[in-house]
Amino acid sequence: MSTTELTSNQADLLLGLVPADSWIAVASCRDLDTSFFFSDDLDDIGAAKRLCLSCPARRDCLDAAVERKEQFGVWGGHLFVSGKIVLSKRRKGRPPRKARPGDTMPEVDLPEIHRKLVSV
Repeated sequence: MSTTELTSNQADLLLGLVPADSWIAVASCRDLDTSFFFSDDLDDIGAAKRLCLSCPARRDCLDAAVERKEQFGVWGGHLFVSGKIVLSKRRKGRPPRKARPGDTMPEVDLPEIHRKLVSV
């Protein structure tokens, strides 16, 4: 298998750029194309958050994103927009009379220490 067939996380692990005992090594997204973590599409955001719910590295991922001052994307199960955590997001336009299945985002607990980043 060549490095062109590996995800960037896999290549970093093999090259020794990420320690094997790092939270990145156990992250559920480590072998995936993570573009849906940076999508504006509500279905992609929901899928990313659902993947994070079962991830053993969720808290470490969130802590690292806060430390790096991430501006955008789903990190540790939370959506960052302009450096703030957005707890709920809805589709553009008028809300439908009957909610669509993908309109409900999974709820992910937010540690108290990061509550200051929640956008109001």
